[in-house]
Amino acid sequence: MTTHNITVEETNNPSIVKFNSNQLLTKGGSYQFNNIDEAKESQLSQQLFHLPFVSKVFISANFVAIEKFDLVEWADIQEDIRELIEMYLNQGNSIITAAATPKKIVVEIYAESTPNPSVMKFGSNRLLSEKDYEYKKIEETTNSPLAKDLFGYIYVKEVYLAENYVSITKNDSVEWTADIVNDIRSFIKNYIESNQLIVDETKAMPKIETPNVDINTLEGTSLDIAGILEEYVKPAVASDGGNITFQSYDEETQVVNVILQGACSGCPSSTVTLKNGIETMLKEMLPNKISSVVAING
Repeated sequence: MTTHNITVEETNNPSIVKFNSNQLLTKGGSYQFNNIDEAKESQLSQQLFHLPFVSKVFISANFVAIEKFDLVEWADIQEDIRELIEMYLNQGNSIITAAATPKKIVVEIYAESTPNPSVMKFGSNRLLSEKDYEYKKIEETTNSPLAKDLFGYIYVKEVYLAENYVSITKNDSVEWTADIVNDIRSFIKNYIESNQLIVDETKAMPKIETPNVDINTLEGTSLDIAGILEEYVKPAVASDGGNITFQSYDEETQVVNVILQGACSGCPSSTVTLKNGIETMLKEMLPNKISSVVAING
């Protein structure tokens, strides 16, 4: 039997805490229970509602989120809740019955062109993934059924999955015609509305040659650079369907290495953006510490 390890994660709402599992809990769809009567298809949720401070229970692919009344503080109860959920799951109990109905969602998917003529961005009005994932080939889609299905289109070369959008890089066999864009847009919309699993964040990605650097391990100028990229640069490139991540900084040469992803990768204008935008910004914000910014993946 697979062992569940439950960890606690705060959210932007102080009344809600997430209890994340290292294993998949559902095969797709999200469930919301507002009281014990609604939770008849979830024994775990029924147990949680017996606790007087539980207001709502949310269940998704790899977490249980609980909203509480203001009777207690999370600091006083979250460890007990974590142990309860972990024990329940490790006893082999199911979290949702087959008769449970996922929360109905209204999905809107819009298509946007990007500065990269090979890449189209498909934005969504709902959360797709809490992390960013880049798939260069179908063999890498071991944790994302959605990305795997997108590679079923013969013209799809790469897929980049982010918080609320999917960027798709096409090969040279087609152009982004209205018919092709609408076909992909409809597919993504129907896929999400049918409550299929988008990404299994409990599964590790295949090893890649240039893994992202954990910002929490950085210090000094490297930390300053990564912080600037996170705060000032990432939101801008995300709006164009791309991403940029810090890779390394050489104190001797003062060269900053970054990784471009999504629409930014292979974009004809990326060199101009790096030199006239990002490099200039870093030189102004970190005077005498930056000589150049280089994208190590082109």
